[in-house]
Amino acid sequence: MFRYILSLSRVQKQLIMVFADSMLLILIVFASVSFRLEELYITTVKINWEFFISPVIALPIFYQFGIYRATTRFIGFNTLWSIVQAVSLYSILWGLVLYLFPIYGMPRSVIGINWLLCLACLSGIRMIARWLITGVKSDKILKNVLIYGAGSAGRQLAVALKQSGEYLLIGFIDDSIELQKQSINGLVVFAPAAMAKLIQKKKVLEVLLAMPNLNQSRRNEIINLISLDSVLVRSLPTMSEIAQGKIIIEDLRNININDLLGRSEVSSNKTLLKRKITNKIVMVTGAGGSIGSELCRHILLLKPKKLILFEMSEPSLYQVEQEIINLNYSNIEVFPVIGSVSDEFRMKCILEYYNIQTLYHAAAYKHVPLVEYNQSQGILNNSIGTMIAAQAAISAKVETFVLISTDKAVRPTNIMGATKRIAELTLQSLSMTTSSTSFAIVRFGNVLDSSGSVIPMFKKQIKSGGPVTVTDPDIVRYFMTISEAVELVIQASAMSEEGNLFVLEMGEPVRIIDLATKMIQLSGLQVSDESNPDGDIEIKYIGLRPGEKLYEEILANKETIKTENPLIFRAEEEIIEWTLLKPILEELKQSCIKTDLIDIRRILTKLVPESKLQSPNVDLLSKK
Repeated sequence: MFRYILSLSRVQKQLIMVFADSMLLILIVFASVSFRLEELYITTVKINWEFFISPVIALPIFYQFGIYRATTRFIGFNTLWSIVQAVSLYSILWGLVLYLFPIYGMPRSVIGINWLLCLACLSGIRMIARWLITGVKSDKILKNVLIYGAGSAGRQLAVALKQSGEYLLIGFIDDSIELQKQSINGLVVFAPAAMAKLIQKKKVLEVLLAMPNLNQSRRNEIINLISLDSVLVRSLPTMSEIAQGKIIIEDLRNININDLLGRSEVSSNKTLLKRKITNKIVMVTGAGGSIGSELCRHILLLKPKKLILFEMSEPSLYQVEQEIINLNYSNIEVFPVIGSVSDEFRMKCILEYYNIQTLYHAAAYKHVPLVEYNQSQGILNNSIGTMIAAQAAISAKVETFVLISTDKAVRPTNIMGATKRIAELTLQSLSMTTSSTSFAIVRFGNVLDSSGSVIPMFKKQIKSGGPVTVTDPDIVRYFMTISEAVELVIQASAMSEEGNLFVLEMGEPVRIIDLATKMIQLSGLQVSDESNPDGDIEIKYIGLRPGEKLYEEILANKETIKTENPLIFRAEEEIIEWTLLKPILEELKQSCIKTDLIDIRRILTKLVPESKLQSPNVDLLSKK
């Protein structure tokens, strides 16, 4: 019967409540008089009409105070306070009726008793209904969860969990000694040391972080602690991301891999961010890539005069254009342009036609294995393409040209790294020949969730049940977020002078095996290995790919110069004069066109003598 009532429409439920309240109000009047007389009140003549007028007086008042608009499942203090106000007003008006039309044998003091009984009964019946509704068992199996953080956010989240009907909150975990062993809404606050035992004993499936004000360092410590217990971890966004209003379940998000880096946020230098972009005509090559598209998003927020999206791939260009259109609240002119940086004539035309002032060159083939098997095309795009774009910039009098480089350019062991090192040498050399264009190179390591990162691959492998593939147990990499890398690139470009090479502070290198393990554990799964054969996901070692290093370097030497930003450094590395470099690049270009891999390898070794190329002389179109 109760389930049937719950299945009715909202209007039908409201009509039932109105009818129930009407009957209850009449019974309360009889009960009030009986309490006052200390015996069951029965009229000797007839049933007085004043008894039945109580619903006529009360129901319009209750409606006006929103009593019937309140959802029973979510009744709280505000609804109860509305009931107090409505019942008080009704009692006053009903008492006035008794005063004007006195009933024989009914004392005036019954008005106060009627007020008390109305409050108790109307509030009580609603609280009982709420208890019954929330207590109705659904077909779903509730998930046992813990909330880490017993502050305001944690308490609000606890209310949201209870209302969702999908979670069973076991208790709170909190660092504060004052809160530990206290009770919040009947739930105990435990110390972090008790969490592991609690997870095992209560079969906790998820731990929800409700500490939006926590600094990154402590947040990372907590995540590392929870990851040992192989439970799913989700968190509320930071305070800057939480919109005003109540916290809801939808605010929870899976732990972002960014949280595992433990990198502290450094405030951006707003002056540096605006210097080369605000009110300028800006172009981004490779605008559809991971770095290029993020550059476009940040540039748009800095309000350029125009933004030109230059991309070789039509689908990628269309996708980033549509996203930029949706973000373009300031109605900045945005132009999507299809083209290749290797097309000298088109590059010159585009730069001159749009009168480009700042150019961010992010176009590159960056997947190491793919470039290894397409060496000539990798060099033509990454090295020769950069030379063509830079010369076109000088011709069009572009004010600032910024190359996005990589740590793989330092003592490269693969073709991709060598192509980026040659691109760096080209810009440094060209900077000595011109005063019209300021060249800058920004070198950094891996960015999280980029198309070339291991993170998306790990996520897919975990989702499909594994195995998670890692090349080597000792391999390490530097990581930073795409957003942080792009902001630093923009700030570095503002400090460029005559071919400066900037390197970004990447923090401590991360072991890929540790990253994979944490991602598995924070997904609520266990690693399957010799010590735990019943685990969920296996980690499989597949060996280093052609040209891949165990570790990457940011600098060829350790000499750096501090800049205005503590995360950006100037590096000093050898420069080749343009008169010497130009003929070698032309020779390299012709060798790539002919796909002469022997000659290509000879020239690469000459240009980048510190390289230790490990890849075989293989190209899909190479001569046999």
